[in-house]
Amino acid sequence: MPAQSPPPRTDSRPGGRSARIRAAVHQAVKELLTVEARDALTIPVIAARAGVHATTVYRRWGSVGELLADVATSRFSGDVVVPDTGSLREDLERYAYDLAKDLNDPDTLALVRAIVGTGGENAGVCRMERQRQLEAIIEREQTRGNETPAVERAVDALLAPLYYRAVFTEQPPSPEWARTLVAHLLPG
Repeated sequence: MPAQSPPPRTDSRPGGRSARIRAAVHQAVKELLTVEARDALTIPVIAARAGVHATTVYRRWGSVGELLADVATSRFSGDVVVPDTGSLREDLERYAYDLAKDLNDPDTLALVRAIVGTGGENAGVCRMERQRQLEAIIEREQTRGNETPAVERAVDALLAPLYYRAVFTEQPPSPEWARTLVAHLLPG
């Protein structure tokens, strides 16, 4: 009877070299954003800091913008908890408060500003996860049978001013100020 060869692997290894490279490159980006000007953030500089070859970074991410988008996606996934107090107003106030606190973190702010600075579709990464969280709050309230603002209206009333103030002004979005945005969205 001929010896059978093992079936080909179809699953990817958890961890492994690829995960180590990704972690090292992400860490290098985070460190460089705290010490370097945005203009100095290049693939060769990031690769050197991460201890990998620049072609590895180019092959995996292609550009600084794509790399920053990946770092942001990793960073923004799940770090702000979607509150469920049973009240839309309280949920949105807590959500806005937590988001403002997150945007006041110097590391978060440096990453957001760097991504916005790359322009193009990568800049939307800052908004996507936050918008999904906001949608979850609104959809949950709708399933309870309550009236809600449209998601787009909530984005314009909450996310837009928070990100605008954080990225484009020297006046940080205080958590207390963020709660007032909810009053404008849900008057009364």
